[in-house]
Amino acid sequence: MTKFATFLIMFVFWVVLSGMFDGFHLSLGILSCLLVAHFSHDLLFVNRSVGSFTRHLIGWIFYVPYLLKEIVLASVQVAYIVLHPRMLDLIDPQLIRFKTRLKRPVSKVSFAQSITLTPGTITVSIHDDEFTVYALTRSTAESLPGTMEQKVAAALEKEPL
Repeated sequence: MTKFATFLIMFVFWVVLSGMFDGFHLSLGILSCLLVAHFSHDLLFVNRSVGSFTRHLIGWIFYVPYLLKEIVLASVQVAYIVLHPRMLDLIDPQLIRFKTRLKRPVSKVSFAQSITLTPGTITVSIHDDEFTVYALTRSTAESLPGTMEQKVAAALEKEPL
């Protein structure tokens, strides 16, 4: 059942992105999605209980607007820095390491991607529970892991932080 659900999600996503509806492209999409679903169905549906899936879906519904707001705020901050006449005084690049309290791999990856999607920060590596993140300014570095880690935990962890 998880393979079929994974296939269906990927195929719908593929059709929407490709916009190709002829037999050749649809058959390639079906073949590609079947292969990916076969090898990765357990990544999308780790916990197979309906209640857990529903809770995580609701968590994501609340997390995505928060992430979009953070992306916009960080974009404005980076634009301000870049356009400021004393830009070099404002930039203070930091490479920081911190331990996360997130336990599930999907939570860690989602957190890392959220950091990277936010302008001015890039997740350089994840090793076990330790993140290495590049931050454009000292204030951005000091704000990590911060609220974003708690929001990811609320959306994806079994028990929020």
